[in-house]
Amino acid sequence: MATYLTPALAWRRLREGNERFVSGESRHPNQDASRRHSLLEDQHPFAVIFGCSDSRLAAEIIFDLGLGDAFVIRTAGQVIDDAVLGSLEYSISQLHVPLIVILGHDSCGAVTATKAAVETGEMPSGFIRDLVERITPSVLTSLRNEQPDVNDMVVEHVKQTAARLADSSRVISDAIQDGRTAVIGLSYKLGEGRAELVSGIGQL
Repeated sequence: MATYLTPALAWRRLREGNERFVSGESRHPNQDASRRHSLLEDQHPFAVIFGCSDSRLAAEIIFDLGLGDAFVIRTAGQVIDDAVLGSLEYSISQLHVPLIVILGHDSCGAVTATKAAVETGEMPSGFIRDLVERITPSVLTSLRNEQPDVNDMVVEHVKQTAARLADSSRVISDAIQDGRTAVIGLSYKLGEGRAELVSGIGQL
């Protein structure tokens, strides 16, 4: 069954699921055999969640979701590349998802590594260097704003990632302008289990 929500209603549904998770009252919806069979022909997720790959940040669990509810994309430090942009554009243009969520979290290893690289001048080797290079602008902005804590840098990186999406993709920017989708940035607290809103682009 198709679920067509406005960006505001999609965000409300995520908030309510996260509140259940925080309070230990998760319902684990849409995880039974009938739901599985209902999704054989198509899917109608109500949100696309682009988050960090951290094992403690499982999107479907922290928002109390089930099969077919969220289109999930994950990279270390929620770093954007062409494959991520293509996946996000697919979710908007083909699946008509009304809400894009950028999901960061405190104590992020990728942001911590970037902070260390900026402070010492020593870049990591291999493809980890690519991650660090893409997170560096967020770390530098946070330092310029006299916010040297890693968790402040995480929030800044979430904000910059959301803004970059809107700037980089015509598909996404047009959907935001038309009111068909919105982009929100969330910072997840590992200890509390709560996802806090830190930025919003579009009509919510």
